[in-house]
Amino acid sequence: MNKNKLLMFFIINGLFNLAANYAHPITPTVIKNLQLGDYMFGVAFGAMMGLNFLFSPFWGKLNEQINSKTTMLICSIGYAVGQVLFWQANSQNSVIFARMFSGVFTGGSYVSFLTYVVNVTPPEKRGQNLTVLATVASVCAAFGYFIGGMLGEISIDLTFAVQAATLASCGIFFYLFCENDVVSPVKQKVALLIKQANPFNSFKQAKVFIDKKYLIMFTICCLAFLGFTAFEQSFNYYIKDIYNLTSGYNGIIKAAIGIISLVANGTICLWIIKNTNVSRSSMLILLLSSVTMLGVLATNNIIIFIVMNIIFFALNAIIIPVTQDLVASRSNDTNSSIVMGFYNAIKSLGGIIGALMAGFFYTFNPRLPFIFGFVAFLLATVLSYYYYQQNIAQKLKHCYKCFDFFYLTRVE
Repeated sequence: MNKNKLLMFFIINGLFNLAANYAHPITPTVIKNLQLGDYMFGVAFGAMMGLNFLFSPFWGKLNEQINSKTTMLICSIGYAVGQVLFWQANSQNSVIFARMFSGVFTGGSYVSFLTYVVNVTPPEKRGQNLTVLATVASVCAAFGYFIGGMLGEISIDLTFAVQAATLASCGIFFYLFCENDVVSPVKQKVALLIKQANPFNSFKQAKVFIDKKYLIMFTICCLAFLGFTAFEQSFNYYIKDIYNLTSGYNGIIKAAIGIISLVANGTICLWIIKNTNVSRSSMLILLLSSVTMLGVLATNNIIIFIVMNIIFFALNAIIIPVTQDLVASRSNDTNSSIVMGFYNAIKSLGGIIGALMAGFFYTFNPRLPFIFGFVAFLLATVLSYYYYQQNIAQKLKHCYKCFDFFYLTRVE
């Protein structure tokens, strides 16, 4: 692939991830200005994630039939329209509809970026370019929060206008200036694509590999994603309601959290995966996350609250790839795609339930979503300890068998 076009692709990806996060710091203000119930932030995010979950497999299949550029053009413009609808929403139903509309297209945008890199990059450079893609996305997402918060200080209308224009422009630039990627020579009808892209196929296919250990492992993952989403979604509203911080401060805090999390992910996380027992490490990280959540709940001091949140988000940046590695390490060449597909489905499910529960609990007390998240992480820690003990017991059993075999051989 031409280096200049590859550079253009990463610039477009960076701009897209910047814009995708512009509205997050101002969403609490939008919900409050419409005088909607506190539960709405959970319902709105859950609706968006739900449609994202349902449509992501379809966009992935469609990429094979047309190309990533065309899919990205459709999805980025669709996402921009969804954000305009959210901008103009004036009732509970219109907010939910706008979030659902955006959810249809968000998954397709990220699937297109990922598919494009895989398709146009030579195998020997694929890992490097995927790492660059993830790094660009993480850094730009953090700065997107910051820019969105600053724009929100000027005008909410300005934030949405800039976001919609940037999202649509990214799709157009991607289509015009990046080269085509490969498509399948076999064309399929849309009805067949929809059938093959059933998002619940991952759950159906799980029966091929699922066992007691996998069940425990995926329950741990679901609880962790559930707890984190409840925590993360409540954070934006909590700092506005309890500490009266504006969208600008929200953007600054989230940008700092994003950068620190990125550093933690690229240093501590890699060291853990390469040099430690991942099962044991995941248990300790989940325990530390639970303790950090207690610290968040125990303080009324804004500085301590922010510091504890930064630590929690950094720990979460570590636990996601660690648990992903733990899941991947138990799979093999024959079932890896099915296993990782089920992992992503569980991740989405945990996010949807976590958001809905956070909104529901926040209505009664702003601290309840954090307590709910703490309980979820504590349960995940207990299960992780049980999983770790099961692994030790299995290894000891294997050692005893080897010892018995060796002893019997010597006796004979």
